[in-house]
Amino acid sequence: MLPATFKLCAGISYRHMRNMTGLRKNAIVALHHELNRLAGPDPNNWIRQVRRQSSFLGSPFKEEQGYSEEEMSYVKQGEDALQKAVSILSNQDGWTIETVAANGDKVLSKVLPEIGKVFKLEVMLEQNPDNLYKELVGNMEQMGEWNPNVKQVKILQKIGQDTMVTHELSAETPGNVVGPRDFVSVRCAKRRGSSCFLAGISTQHPKMPEQRGVVRAQNGPTCIVMRPSAEDPNKTKFTWLLSIDLKGWIPKTIINKVLSQTQVDFANHLRQRMANNTSMEMAPAC
Repeated sequence: MLPATFKLCAGISYRHMRNMTGLRKNAIVALHHELNRLAGPDPNNWIRQVRRQSSFLGSPFKEEQGYSEEEMSYVKQGEDALQKAVSILSNQDGWTIETVAANGDKVLSKVLPEIGKVFKLEVMLEQNPDNLYKELVGNMEQMGEWNPNVKQVKILQKIGQDTMVTHELSAETPGNVVGPRDFVSVRCAKRRGSSCFLAGISTQHPKMPEQRGVVRAQNGPTCIVMRPSAEDPNKTKFTWLLSIDLKGWIPKTIINKVLSQTQVDFANHLRQRMANNTSMEMAPAC
C-alpha cells in the first residue's frame, strides 16, 4: 500500500553527499519548471494549490542536525518520492476511470514510463485535513486496528519530524487470491498551510530483512494529499496515488481489480474509523 532502494542510495560517495544540498536545489528548480509547463496559461485548482504550497520542497536540508549518511539517504529518498508524486498528480492528462462507487468515490489509472500502471483515488471525506493527518501519520501504527487489509504497521526508524522508515504487513485477499505481502518504505510527511502530504517509496532497512513465507513487494512513489474542500473547509478532498508491484505470478487483470478495490475499501474503512473517533469524543464522561 503506502508505500531507489537504500542499497543504491547508501552507496553514494561522501563527496556526493556533501553536494546533496546543491543537487536538491537543482531538483527543486526542475520541479517548479515542470509544474509551470503543466499548468499552462490557465492552471486548475490542484496545480495552483501545489504551486502555492510547494515552497516546502525548497526548505533547507540542515546537515548540521547531526544526521548520519544513512539517515540523510532516507531523507533524500522520501523527499524525492514526494517530488515525483507531486509531478505525477499535477498532470491531469491520460487518466482512465477504473471504477466509480455509488457514493462518488473514484479510482483512475494511467501507465507511466519506467513506473508502470499507477492508480489514483479521489474522494471527499467529512473530516478536516488536520484530523485525517493525525490519524494517518500520528496514529500510523494503529492502522491494523481499523483497516482489515493491513495486519500491522511498524515504525522502524524516525529521522527528524518529517521522515520515517516503516514495515507494513498486508492481509491476504479473500480466497487467498493474493497472498500476504510486506513492504519496507521510507515515508515523507509534510504539513504546509492547510494541505497535508504523505509520500512513500520502497527502501531497505537492516532491522527488517525479507521474511520467510511473505513476498516482499515494492511500492512507490505513493502519496496521499489532503486539502480542504473549497465549498466546506471541514471537508477534505482526499487524493491517494498508488504505485505498487505485488511481485509473483499474478495476472494483470487480477492485480488491477485488487488494487482499485483496495483503494475504495480504504476510503470506506477510514470513514468508519473517523466516525468512531468522533463518537468517542462526543460520548459523555462517566
